[in-house]
Amino acid sequence: MSADTATTRIGDGAALQPGANVVLCADDFAMTDGVSRGIEELALARRLSATSAIVTLPGFEQHARRLAELRSFVAIGLHINLTLGAPLAPMPGLAPDGELPDHTDLVRMALMGRVVKAEIAAEIERQFARFEEGTGFMPDFIDGHQHVHTLPGIRAAVLDVLARRQSRFRPLVRDPVDGLSAILQRRAGAHKALAIALLSRGFGARARAAGFPTNHGFSGVSAFDMDSRYEGELEAFFERPGRRHLVMCHPGYADPVLADLDSVVARRHQELDALFAMPRLDEAIWHVRRRADGPPVDWQEALPV
Repeated sequence: MSADTATTRIGDGAALQPGANVVLCADDFAMTDGVSRGIEELALARRLSATSAIVTLPGFEQHARRLAELRSFVAIGLHINLTLGAPLAPMPGLAPDGELPDHTDLVRMALMGRVVKAEIAAEIERQFARFEEGTGFMPDFIDGHQHVHTLPGIRAAVLDVLARRQSRFRPLVRDPVDGLSAILQRRAGAHKALAIALLSRGFGARARAAGFPTNHGFSGVSAFDMDSRYEGELEAFFERPGRRHLVMCHPGYADPVLADLDSVVARRHQELDALFAMPRLDEAIWHVRRRADGPPVDWQEALPV
């Protein structure tokens, strides 16, 4: 490696080794056509490492076919959803009116011990099955919409389902926790990042104890403030990377359906533009190496810790 390629500089901020152990993951594939289209364009341009998909919204089958075509470009994961739209089957405890609770209500229920583990586990099983039936393959990793998979009372159901579905290829499980000093140094979205870390405390250790790989280091929590430049946040997210660092993002095109589903609309296009514009970003992130019909990612081999 020549001296002039020894590091890749993101903007004028963090210096990273090309091909560093940084997984850049776009959440929310299959939320809308515009979101999926933006993520597809980034993946094909080698500007992402991974994407995770919501399987509970209408039209997932069409999105699933598109996911299968991206497997030689990015890792593909399941984005467990317990806060948006309807569950895949009746959940009288969590969704008595047929609609999943919003995030605030779900957090309150989880902290008060009012979620039924068996009911949550059954819905997660359904979401796994729909992912695998639609795409034809196992997820490379799992995470949660609004990090619901790490909440008290829900995390046990997640790990139980994973234990029942064990195979040689164990999915990486997102741990949305990072160290206090790293969060404060990055500054971007620090208050949200600390709140998420507090709610998720201990989850990563439990997942690893159960035999599942996790990321080591996490960033990407944004305040979604349209008055601030996402380019600056993105640069900060690459500072103080962990040994198997995960950066989440939420790019996409704002289509008419999106505003009815999510509060983050125009900001997604800003993220999309920044991810395309960031100099040499493709050299600073990990990339999957397999054919579209290849096996799931073996994380211990692909990104050893």
